[in-house]
Amino acid sequence: MKPDLTGAEWKKSTRSNGSGNCVEVATNLPNIVAVRDTKDNGTGPVLTFTPAEWDAFVGGTKDGEFDR
Repeated sequence: MKPDLTGAEWKKSTRSNGSGNCVEVATNLPNIVAVRDTKDNGTGPVLTFTPAEWDAFVGGTKDGEFDR
């Protein structure tokens, strides 16, 4: 089932340089964190995560878990 993203408040990183090569995240929906590609202008696919999954991803990123 496709999640209801009505009312999603999409935010770009403050480090976004305006080139359109970034992602937007919506964290204001109950039990969903949604992520989309900025350059699709809201028409492309959206990845969804639980808040716990998103927290684990962000934490892993900060800890260098995904560094090559």
